[in-house]
Amino acid sequence: MKTTPILAAIVITGTAVAAFAHGNAKGIVRDRMESMEAMGDAVKAVTPMMRGERTYDAAAMRNTARIFQKHAGEALTDLFPKGSGGAPSEAKDAVWSDWDRFAALARQLEIYAEGLEGAAGNGLAGGGGMGAGSMMGDSSGMGSGSMMGNGSMMGSGTGMMGGSAGMMRAEDIAAMPADAAFAMTTRVCSACHSRFRAEDH
Repeated sequence: MKTTPILAAIVITGTAVAAFAHGNAKGIVRDRMESMEAMGDAVKAVTPMMRGERTYDAAAMRNTARIFQKHAGEALTDLFPKGSGGAPSEAKDAVWSDWDRFAALARQLEIYAEGLEGAAGNGLAGGGGMGAGSMMGDSSGMGSGSMMGNGSMMGSGTGMMGGSAGMMRAEDIAAMPADAAFAMTTRVCSACHSRFRAEDH
């Protein structure tokens, strides 16, 4: 199966969120490390289905969605009290200096995960995986010129992730094919990670 840039980003997310805080972490920093690891493991558990390497399992996707819900929203922001930055945490100071944006992404993740749970029973776009020609392929619903492209819903210029429009509702996500809902949920993780986690040294 052809690997698209979107699928590659999803696979990276499974590793990236698990590495948000690590090392000799204790207390609240260890708590958030374990939360990120739980979400990373949830992504890894269903990634083979998204690649078409394993038969799609709606129950497994629902479980992943519920894990995200458990660790998103206030459950996530409560793990980042003021003064909890610095080594061994890899949280950037931007978590606290741009708190409203961080909290908004945490809430967005919670809403999209709720939608993903509802979408789990819809199956995959076109009955297949996430390769070219499907909803997440190079030339269709989530390709470079459409829903997740540069000038659209999740692109860099406008729309939901671009900052000039409101986020989608859980019921809107729930109406999508499961792979599309999964991609949108993990894109929120990637957006949060890229802005608020320091790069590995």
